[in-house]
Amino acid sequence: MEGFEEASSSENVLDLSRLNLNNNSLDSLSEKRRKDTTQLYLCYNRMTGLPESISLFSNLEFLDISNNALSVISEDITRLTKLKTLIAKNNRLNNSSLPKDFGSLQLEVLNLSGNRFEEMPSQCLQLLRLQSLSLGGNRLKSIPAEIESLASLELLYLGGNQISSIPAELANLPCLCYLVLCDNRIQSVPPQLNKLHSLRSLSLHNNLLTYLPREILSLVHLQELSLRGNPLVVRFVKDMTYDPPSLLELAGRTIKSRNLPYSHKDLPSHLVNYLDMASKCPNPKCAGVYFDSCVRHIKFVDFCGKYRLPLMHYLCSPECTSPCSSNPQSDADSDEDNSVPADRLQRVLLG
Repeated sequence: MEGFEEASSSENVLDLSRLNLNNNSLDSLSEKRRKDTTQLYLCYNRMTGLPESISLFSNLEFLDISNNALSVISEDITRLTKLKTLIAKNNRLNNSSLPKDFGSLQLEVLNLSGNRFEEMPSQCLQLLRLQSLSLGGNRLKSIPAEIESLASLELLYLGGNQISSIPAELANLPCLCYLVLCDNRIQSVPPQLNKLHSLRSLSLHNNLLTYLPREILSLVHLQELSLRGNPLVVRFVKDMTYDPPSLLELAGRTIKSRNLPYSHKDLPSHLVNYLDMASKCPNPKCAGVYFDSCVRHIKFVDFCGKYRLPLMHYLCSPECTSPCSSNPQSDADSDEDNSVPADRLQRVLLG
């Protein structure tokens, strides 16, 4: 008991981590200590299950039971009516480990990463107040369509699983700001994700993506898009490094950007038509032009250092840090970054 008091850092916080506790070690705590505790840490112990006395912590709001040997969470946890945060990382939990009434809790944060779940527990989909759900490093093969029921969700972490597809229903989460789906087996992104208007960060690195839907461009609040380790990125790096612009493109850009006169008397009709297809660069500080045969509006730009690679093709003058510039190793800290409006210039993490 004395050791427990020394482990506590305040009246409301009780830290009993790394004390080699067993399933019955909480029985010696006083009733007052249990009542006063709002945060309880039981990490790195030897527990294979929660002690029954956990239900006596009537005012508990935060519980961390990570890094134990838990294979089951008993019904006793459902008596913690004030519990808002449950961290149970790195245990032995599976789809049979959660109590039937687990969904009755008023949880706002749930972290079950590093366990043995093969499916997203149905009880989790009943936690309608949930703002943060982490199930990374499990054995999930899919995301259930019922995920849309978690309307308050702001963060969804599902990295390090075996997920092969993203359900369109995921787009029905109006508050979602951070979506982590890295280190899976995802082959495509549904265009419906353009409805995630609150999304700020999308992590898709180390998957099997070969393309992104154009609808992604409408995610105007997206600040980070992580794509390294996908065939999409490998192809872009190769193309931008080894495929310079054609002489026709270079000549056309020079003629148009310098306002050199031309007419049907000077050039064949097909070249005149090609030059007439030129459009002004969307960069407001650039006087360059681009041709629609290989150009789209810039939306996502890599700042990884050596290469500057847009996901949507972008072509204008070399002064506008064009990927088709003769120098693909342009300085990542160029002042040109400021020439594109913030709502159209986003960060792509490739390395």
